[in-house]
Amino acid sequence: MVKLFAYGIRDDEKNALTTWRNQHPEVELAYTDELVTPSTAALANGASAAVVYQQLPYTRETLAALAQNGVKSISLRNVGTDNIDFDAAREFGLQVSNVPVYSPNAIAEHSIIQMSRLLRQTKAMDAKVAKHDLRWAPTIGREVRMQTVGVIGTGHIGRVAIKILQGFGANVIAFDPYPNPELAQSGIYVDRLEELYAQADVISLYVPGVPANYHLIDAAAIAQMKPGVVLVNVSRGNLMDLDAIIAGLNSGQIGDFAMDVYEDEVGLFNEDWSDKPFPDPKIAALIKQENVLVTPHTAFYTTKAVYEMVTQSLDAALMFATGQTPAIAVEY
Repeated sequence: MVKLFAYGIRDDEKNALTTWRNQHPEVELAYTDELVTPSTAALANGASAAVVYQQLPYTRETLAALAQNGVKSISLRNVGTDNIDFDAAREFGLQVSNVPVYSPNAIAEHSIIQMSRLLRQTKAMDAKVAKHDLRWAPTIGREVRMQTVGVIGTGHIGRVAIKILQGFGANVIAFDPYPNPELAQSGIYVDRLEELYAQADVISLYVPGVPANYHLIDAAAIAQMKPGVVLVNVSRGNLMDLDAIIAGLNSGQIGDFAMDVYEDEVGLFNEDWSDKPFPDPKIAALIKQENVLVTPHTAFYTTKAVYEMVTQSLDAALMFATGQTPAIAVEY
């Protein structure tokens, strides 16, 4: 019987995991809510594949411990692989897969919802209504269709966002160093990021957090944008220099900001701080601002996305365990 072991299983993932296990009686599938570390690797002893999801690094020590316990592959339930020591993975002969596409709609929808909330000043209006202040002014909104929206990155998520924005009637422009041929025919692309910065009333990012994109939005980029620009980032925290964002908000160069990701989010997001001192003064200050929306990396968090992340990763682990190569295997 094939044996798989899954780490870091949350309560919201258990339905999908149970469904998959019932559909595969030939597989012995065990799991834990603990993350994979050198000390927890022994839980996978005898399993040929480990299914994982975590923001902690997959260090040489962790990968060595998994290999020593017989694990031959790791299947991530997420997209990002930048926290894997691939040199060590190669040394230990570990195969790797991720879930590159689980629900582009989940992330695209969240970005447009947050964008719309900023344009309609819902945070300020909600605060007024909560105090029984039911006056309209001065909390007046703007219409999406009246905005030029700059989309940076036109992969799976960016293209869904563009469709939603065009449904609103927005004027959408886009930049991507690797243009989509179908979109290119529509004339949506600008040739340089500087053109997008100069034209866009709203800018939303849909690009990976690879080294080439590190602090893509920095002080120099912000200075090239329209005064009062609206910025939305649901992609990766390292795409933005948060100090530059804060300076832009303070000066008014940035009018509104929505963030779902943060460069230093590990250990901060997905934790309950309601009865404890909040450890990050930058995020605490941003949460209080009427023109800033902070969500704790929840753009992906829908029932559909969670189901796909669990199911696709388990499918890939089973294929690895039976000598096959899944389509979502990571080449490295």
